[in-house]
Amino acid sequence: MKERKWEPDNFELQRTSVWSFPDRGSWATHDSTYRGNWSPYVPRNVILRYSDAHDLVLDPFVGGGTTMIEARLLNRNVLGVDINHNSIKKCIEKCSFVRENCGKVYFRVADARNLSFIPNEAIDLICTHPPYANVIRYSVDIEGDLSRLPVEQFLCEMKTVASECNRVLKRNHFCALLMGDIRQHGNVFPLGFRVMDIFQKSGFKIKEIILKEQYNCRSTDKWAVKASDSGFLLLAHEYLFIFVK
Repeated sequence: MKERKWEPDNFELQRTSVWSFPDRGSWATHDSTYRGNWSPYVPRNVILRYSDAHDLVLDPFVGGGTTMIEARLLNRNVLGVDINHNSIKKCIEKCSFVRENCGKVYFRVADARNLSFIPNEAIDLICTHPPYANVIRYSVDIEGDLSRLPVEQFLCEMKTVASECNRVLKRNHFCALLMGDIRQHGNVFPLGFRVMDIFQKSGFKIKEIILKEQYNCRSTDKWAVKASDSGFLLLAHEYLFIFVK
């Protein structure tokens, strides 16, 4: 039986504002079965740069659990929140490994717009990858699931998410959020910058804007044909916003 690899090979912290990870990352319990989850290299870089051992990390859109796995491996305590019971169930399974010097994990089925179970300024780092409106719908009938909302309604609800993130985060600490743009009716809709603006208006300041190259999108082949026929460019970028409170 092949021994599990627990760390990425030859890992180095990113030093520029452009990040590219062609290797998806398959150490520990990471996999790519949860559609739309981010490369573990992203939260690993964020957690190492913007937090310390034993800090409490929050992911209010925990999805497939990538942030939780990385936080635990890096000896941070981590709270994973998601409105989808299936996501939390998956995260519990993926974080059940036993290793020395690992952080504690906590789970909560809850709405990112209502984090009332978290006291004010209790979180050391927020590290999250929300849905891109209804580009990928993660549930059929879960009330409050933001992945079921059209763009403008999604953006309206993200105002409450930003306010709650600001409330629970400690002063002078960081909130890292990955968001991409989308295409509507053949034109680019700058979803990333619209979300950035919402977080700024909630009280955050921009520390960094990182351009992340996007790989392994399941719909790439389908859109490549449409792009060729219609003469538009494939969206191959995402923005990693580092906000500071």
